[in-house]
Amino acid sequence: MGARSNPARLLETLNRHRVRYIVVGGVAAVIEGVPVSTFDLDIVYDRKPDNVIRLIAALAALEAIYRGRRGTPLTPAADALGGTGHHLLMTRLGPLDVLGAIGKGRDYSALLPHSKRRKLGTMFIRVLNLETQIAVKEELAYEKDQLVLPLLRETLRMRKRL
Repeated sequence: MGARSNPARLLETLNRHRVRYIVVGGVAAVIEGVPVSTFDLDIVYDRKPDNVIRLIAALAALEAIYRGRRGTPLTPAADALGGTGHHLLMTRLGPLDVLGAIGKGRDYSALLPHSKRRKLGTMFIRVLNLETQIAVKEELAYEKDQLVLPLLRETLRMRKRL
């Protein structure tokens, strides 16, 4: 399961199920023009019950299970997806991090005004803007986030010069 990562097909599945989400993390950075590599897709999803139901259906179609668990595979449940926690999943299309909030409690509704609607192939997706990606990584101060911050800042600086 999930031998090859395919973020575009993951997004297609989420869109087909009409899930409300914002792409964050490495894929968002790449879409915004930052020259980085990433191996998983990170999304922050709307935690309203109607959207969680659609998300559960999409995750079932993707055969999603929690990563790093030994023993019986565990699939995501609606009650667990109601909170702000992180759900690190493996799907048949690669890793998918389903996040209730990022940074210091930035959930879907807080991030929505800081996202842009982008066309990716034949679909439209919401992507977190560079300014907010930078702010979230500064809040978190994880080592891996600190390593990518200069690239995010330089891409933003170059974009503003154009």
